[in-house]
Amino acid sequence: MMMSGEMWTQLGSAVASLMFAWAMLKQYFPDELRHIEKYGQKLVSFVFPYVQITFNEYSGDGFHRCKAYTAIETYLMANSSSRAKRLRADMERENQSVVLSMDDREEVTDEFQGIKVRWASNKSTPRIQSISIYPNEDEKRYYKLTFHRQHRDIIIKTYLNHVLDEGKALQVKKRQRKLYTNTGSEGWNRYTYRRTMWSHVDFQHPATFETLALEPKLKQEIINDLITFSKAKEYYAKVGKAWKRGYLLYGPPGTGKSTMIAAMANLLQYDVYDLELTAVKDNTELRKLLIDTSSKSIIMIEDIDCSLDLTGQRKKEKEKDEDKEKDPLLKNAKNEDDSKSSKVTLSGLLNFIDGLCFEAFKVLAKNYLDLESHHLFTTIRCLLEETNMTPADVAENLMPKSAEDGPESCLENLIKAFEKAKEEARLKAEEEERVKKEEERLKAEEEEKQKAEKEKEKCDEEVKEKKTSDEEGK
Repeated sequence: MMMSGEMWTQLGSAVASLMFAWAMLKQYFPDELRHIEKYGQKLVSFVFPYVQITFNEYSGDGFHRCKAYTAIETYLMANSSSRAKRLRADMERENQSVVLSMDDREEVTDEFQGIKVRWASNKSTPRIQSISIYPNEDEKRYYKLTFHRQHRDIIIKTYLNHVLDEGKALQVKKRQRKLYTNTGSEGWNRYTYRRTMWSHVDFQHPATFETLALEPKLKQEIINDLITFSKAKEYYAKVGKAWKRGYLLYGPPGTGKSTMIAAMANLLQYDVYDLELTAVKDNTELRKLLIDTSSKSIIMIEDIDCSLDLTGQRKKEKEKDEDKEKDPLLKNAKNEDDSKSSKVTLSGLLNFIDGLCFEAFKVLAKNYLDLESHHLFTTIRCLLEETNMTPADVAENLMPKSAEDGPESCLENLIKAFEKAKEEARLKAEEEERVKKEEERLKAEEEEKQKAEKEKEKCDEEVKEKKTSDEEGK
């Protein structure tokens, strides 16, 4: 069987060379002889009647590992170790067992519903080679699936879904949760095999809510809230809110904030991302970091009050006045330190979080209005739970529009903005529902029309066949 596979591989290479030569020849081919091209294509299809599908390890900007590739990799790890000749070994940290997978440029066969297919593990290297002690970042790994063209529909519609579902199920079964840490803007892509903005280790914290020293009633409320949130993805999508939830934990060191987060992660079976804001260059890099996180994860931001400039523009104005009287050498040294420090702002962080929790609103109210409490806060808390508004929009409505505007009028303006956004969201949802129903109606009419046309064609064909049969009988 392997000899047959090698023979077809050599034949495929020969056909590929022939196609390349034909492509070069076509440029100088007279237009009068162009009709010969279709015969050449038929010849190639006859000699090599196979379809090939490539699954690259990285797609898009190269930061995100393709989910289809990882699912296929897991599927082949479970199904190819007994058939492949060249294997790559790795060690699982949890149970210290050896895990085997296909080595580069290896090929195995798989069978599905009596159909045989071939999987090949390959990698492409750059044409311009550089001498380095570090792995080449430009190497691109990929899997190639080859099958006969007569099985195209079954492979594409059924087999690939089978492979992806099996791979995902195996990933869930053997999944090891991770603790991620951002590696900093200067060192995140220097020595790793692929570019990544996060480094990780296995997450193995023993904390649970059973061992957490917390008032029982409050503990149960938190557990219920977490479980309800974890099952509410469809509800959040229905009301048009981001499927995210924010908790503000505060207190002196040693009061159990980190242990609380570990217990939450163990309850939900989520990964944990430890976001160090002082290592983030600016809001743009912060956006890239948050985009590169997994959907079911906890993002932990420690010492947020020490890492960000909470007073914003007021601090800049004060520094501008001080700089006028500062020694030039000291001023240059300070500018150099500022260029190395983080430029992440509170408003930038809250904007990227995509959704404002009440505690974050209180921070904005303190910064903009110098308010720590107000009787309108209760109304705003309810509106925050019902309406999706970015922190930038909240901050805009909190800012006084005239000298006569006081804190209460600013809060009233914010409530009006929330109510307006809530009404717009309701109208938008109704319009989307109306459009969806209209599309479904048109689709049903089109399907009915196509069905009627097919039935008419079938009847016409039967009449034609009967007429032909009658004529032959005469």
